[in-house]
Amino acid sequence: MQEAVKHEPKSCPRCRTTFECKVGSILLCQCSAVNVNDEELAYFRQEYTDCLCAACMEELKKEYHAGQFRRKLRKIVGMFYKADN
Repeated sequence: MQEAVKHEPKSCPRCRTTFECKVGSILLCQCSAVNVNDEELAYFRQEYTDCLCAACMEELKKEYHAGQFRRKLRKIVGMFYKADN
């Protein structure tokens, strides 16, 4: 006997959009369209513990990388100013 595929309606905790979570067939779930690495996932989990919609995942991924870029830029600028003094 096959186990029932688990799908459940969810509300994105970030934007409140309703979507269907397909944890029982994760490759068909809307979140599988967004490739996320461990660092990005850890960033998401700092504020959200439940499933996010794909659109919010994409936005948070961009936000994470923009923050990483700013940190690296500040570090480079800081090194430049240290060398100049």
